Amino acid sequence: MQSPLASSFQLDAGECILAMDGDRPIHPVLQHIGISAWPGRLILTTHALYFESIRVGYGDKIVKYDLATDSNQVVKRDLTGPLGVRLFDKAVMYKSSTLTEPIYFDFPELGGPSRRDYWLAITREVLQVNKFIRKFNLGDVQRAEALSKAILGILRYSAMKEAFHIAPSHFKTTLTFSLAEKLPKGDMVLEALYNNYFQLLDTSLSHLETESIHKMSPTHSVPFSLYALSRMGFVLLKRKDEIHKEISFCAVCFGVTKSLEAALEESFCYSERIESARATVDQVKVEGVDANLALMQELLFPFIQVGKLIYSLSQWEDPLKSFLFLAFMLYIIQRGIVGYMVPFVFLAFAVVMLWHKYIGDGNLLEVLEVKPPPSKNAVEQILTLQEAISKLEDSLQAANIALLKFRAVLFASVPKATEMVAAVLIAAAAFLIFIPSRHLLLMLVVEVYTREMPLRKHDTEKFRRRIREWWARIPAAPVQMTRPNESKKKR
Repeated sequence: MQSPLASSFQLDAGECILAMDGDRPIHPVLQHIGISAWPGRLILTTHALYFESIRVGYGDKIVKYDLATDSNQVVKRDLTGPLGVRLFDKAVMYKSSTLTEPIYFDFPELGGPSRRDYWLAITREVLQVNKFIRKFNLGDVQRAEALSKAILGILRYSAMKEAFHIAPSHFKTTLTFSLAEKLPKGDMVLEALYNNYFQLLDTSLSHLETESIHKMSPTHSVPFSLYALSRMGFVLLKRKDEIHKEISFCAVCFGVTKSLEAALEESFCYSERIESARATVDQVKVEGVDANLALMQELLFPFIQVGKLIYSLSQWEDPLKSFLFLAFMLYIIQRGIVGYMVPFVFLAFAVVMLWHKYIGDGNLLEVLEVKPPPSKNAVEQILTLQEAISKLEDSLQAANIALLKFRAVLFASVPKATEMVAAVLIAAAAFLIFIPSRHLLLMLVVEVYTREMPLRKHDTEKFRRRIREWWARIPAAPVQMTRPNESKKKR
């Protein structure tokens, strides 16, 4: 906090530097923005990330990425590479609502991504502690204690990393606020921490905001973490007079951690369940598009069969069954039972679940057997992917052509077609206004369901042909792909 480096970065009062990287040529830090990248020095404080390019001096063109304000910040691991190519998994991505595009900090090294993982962990801890401060609107003393807890956790994590030269995942438990964010029901843990610790500091330590440290009486209480950091020379509280003396007394309140312990026990219990469920998820994952499609078809087999049955009835392959099904649907609509269909489906699922729980044999769930699709070599997979991309491109082209034709009709490029479409829309609006919804639904079901009926099949095909011919006569609205000028690109 008192170093020349802190003064050159013009840090705020109470802001201290926690970590720095990129100051040595053998361990550079690269900042990627778009396709450009340059080396520099990355500094993490209790409020923000600072990046300074090596090409400029101290305090010149230093970029600050705020972690303390609420600007929808996102910090996560990501891939980077030359010219924006995603190749190497050794970067941290920072994104916020104040930036037009995300920023990537690359930590190149010959081994694994240990540097990246370390910076990701401590940056997330700073981000989460500031979210905790904003969520509970902590005062000066409470805020200093929360930051002190985060700083001590980062120092412990850094010490273990330096001692063992690696950063195992279980060492991250020293990062209190990041751990609470990852734990199930971690919000309840943080809420219990606030109610049983930070809220008590607000009532018992409000005098610290106005009194200096050396004037405190021996009976005044000082928070644990703030007291520990003050012994190390950190001063996170603003004082009227900046006389920093050693705090010689620290009072502790006992018997207020029961709800916090209960919240932690419940969170750990849920963590065990989540881990066991996650193990089953990892076991059932299958690779390949064809294998996943086969699995999905097997899981949705009952619904697919119902859909096929309804489609066969709508094709009037068996006129008697199709007529009985149509009469059944019309009866349901006329009696007003349609509104109860969704609740009935929910009730049916609930009955099946309860039957399996209380009346079933209670055996373990049987393994779902799926016939794997025939294996394909690399060339066949590439051809399948190329065919899928070609079909997707054709679908996008058809959708764009339909939108351009609708644009031509909307702006009366084809007057006759515009008049016809406008008349149809006016008639449809009149139907929707004056005819009851139940009758409209009856008419719609009869129209759609009887299209393939032997008595109507010829007329339906003729009507579809006329619609296709009319649609083909409508020209598409003009469109031109304009590229930005080279001068705009340079800017």
